[in-house]
Amino acid sequence: MELIIFIGLQGAGKSTFYKERFIDTHIRLNGDMLKTAHREKRLFGACLDSKTPTVIDKTNPTRDVRADYIRLAKTHHFKVIAYYFDVPFNVALTNNNRRHGKAKTPEVGLKSVAKVLSRPDFDEGFDKIFVVKNTGGDFEVQEYVCDLTN
Repeated sequence: MELIIFIGLQGAGKSTFYKERFIDTHIRLNGDMLKTAHREKRLFGACLDSKTPTVIDKTNPTRDVRADYIRLAKTHHFKVIAYYFDVPFNVALTNNNRRHGKAKTPEVGLKSVAKVLSRPDFDEGFDKIFVVKNTGGDFEVQEYVCDLTN
């Protein structure tokens, strides 16, 4: 049982990464699909109760935003894994500008997320943290290991 929390700017490749790596194994919770926080909360609760592997595919930029997911998942004995999308702002903006309709986020939205975006840390309750870089269409994933010797 695991909860995966994606963390990164709009246009960083989170949804594409989900489709490449987790579509066959994990339920995807995405605000764009569910439209309301109430629906997301109900579906998340059902995933936890049914012990279904789940990916939270949103920007999740701050510790506060991530805290409830982590707390609830831990209460249900889930492993909680972060995937931090380390993508430069200009790359995310370029990717976002290729989108059409409601999928495209206004630039001001990206800037507001970029201002508050914080890297995940083990003290939030994550069991593992991975850093994802988008290298021109391919994803490079590295596990972050906390060095306690320094």
